[in-house]
Amino acid sequence: MRNLGSLARQVEAAVTAGYRLVEPLEHHLNEEERLEDLLREYSISAPTAHISLPALKARRSQIVDDCLRCGIRELFVHIPQEIAVETMAYWTQIGTDLGAISAAMQSEGIALGFHNSSSGFKLLVNGQYGFEVLFNAASGSPLIWQADIAWLHHAGVEPRDWLRRFSKVLTSAHIKDRAADSQKSAEDGWANVGAGIMVWPSLWRAAVQYGARTLVIEHDNPPDPIGFAKESLSYVRRFY
Repeated sequence: MRNLGSLARQVEAAVTAGYRLVEPLEHHLNEEERLEDLLREYSISAPTAHISLPALKARRSQIVDDCLRCGIRELFVHIPQEIAVETMAYWTQIGTDLGAISAAMQSEGIALGFHNSSSGFKLLVNGQYGFEVLFNAASGSPLIWQADIAWLHHAGVEPRDWLRRFSKVLTSAHIKDRAADSQKSAEDGWANVGAGIMVWPSLWRAAVQYGARTLVIEHDNPPDPIGFAKESLSYVRRFY
């Protein structure tokens, strides 16, 4: 929905497509008053949201206030894969930072989590993966995880294995599909959920089994956002 224009248009489209829960992005939180009004107007809720680490570090207090105002209780940090560095030092620092911030935010009423891309799933020199290093560095903190299952698949790892191994921190998951090779260029490699190459009924069940309470249907570049939203929801309703 992010390409549809105004926040009002995006929320209206989500509701029209049949959704009762939405996940705001960072720029939506910059319109917190409008977001709060729209959630109330359409009688929908936003239990989770996304934020960048630089924004969170720069204005955490304001972001926490905005989240609480809009009923958001879980906030996830996504590290863009183009800036991630596959080193022990990098992932240790990210985990240390997120762990410390999550501890502070817990007392403020917000659970902070990490949202993965395909970065962090290459073996480092010590034989660990960056994702493992991150959560090891955050050990003892309340940091949680929102699993982007399609990015796990893209990274060449078995998603179910990681969902199981990190079930203690898993609370949420993103549900999107990967297009077949012949279709990759049109939609940046993605597809409507159910129209791609991933076997979603079993992946959905695994996500729920290992702790995901919110499952967010997503497509990073749909040519028809409303069509994507409707078709994907219709597909997942067959098995959830």
